Amino acid sequence: MASEPQGGLTEYIQHHLHHNTLVLDDGSNPFMRLHLDSLVVAFALGVLFCLWFWLKARRATAGVPSKGQAFVEMIVEFVDTQVKDTFHGDRRTITPLALSIFMWVTFMNTMDLLPLDAPGWSVKAVAGAEAAHHTFFRWVPTADLNTTVGLSVAVFFIIIAHGMKAKGGFGFGKELLTAPFHAESLGVKLVLMPFNFLLNLVEYLSKPVSLAMRLFGNMYGGELVFMLIAGLFASWISFVPGVLFNTAWGIFHILIILLQAFIFMMLTIVYIATAREHH
Repeated sequence: MASEPQGGLTEYIQHHLHHNTLVLDDGSNPFMRLHLDSLVVAFALGVLFCLWFWLKARRATAGVPSKGQAFVEMIVEFVDTQVKDTFHGDRRTITPLALSIFMWVTFMNTMDLLPLDAPGWSVKAVAGAEAAHHTFFRWVPTADLNTTVGLSVAVFFIIIAHGMKAKGGFGFGKELLTAPFHAESLGVKLVLMPFNFLLNLVEYLSKPVSLAMRLFGNMYGGELVFMLIAGLFASWISFVPGVLFNTAWGIFHILIILLQAFIFMMLTIVYIATAREHH
């Protein structure tokens, strides 16, 4: 959160890669640590998204819509069209899920466009430079692997639930053991069951891994580029080139922000549709 590089570019980047962490044990277990900055920002953005759409829904009119209502309706229609083209079934629960994923991930990704040192400037103005140097806060929840893994694990359980709902518990379990390799003979079926189960297990587990790593990798890389630009152009002499580089990368990064949210949403829809299909 330092407002300017202290100790060189490497220390500056390492400082900005630290999370505001709450340790729940003696520090020996990495799974007993909470990244408070990711949790707080993600929760606040989720509330902001829900409040925005709730207010627009309450004020919606049947006549000529306002610009805000038209914009929200355009987003909803866009997401619903993607769901309708991909998921051929009852989409009353799929469209709200896809909309929530798309908007929440977009909101979290967009935090990457805010000034990198804004939290540091705030702390420095209130408590001084030393306090700012020892305070950590990262803006972008999706640049934290814990956030993307949490989202993808939630999607994974939703996929499993849809598969069991469409095929029943027994049918879902049977398909894990009898597909994709089929056989008429009982003996051959028993031999193929471990291979079928292993292939299905790899297929299912690869889905949350790919979702989490794709989103995290793109957002972490984008955040790192902003850190490099901020560190390289930190002096007043190079202030103008730094602004130009940051602006150029920010404009390009908008495409990445929206594209990654769209990909996460589309893969979720595709995975749910696949889970509901019978072999």
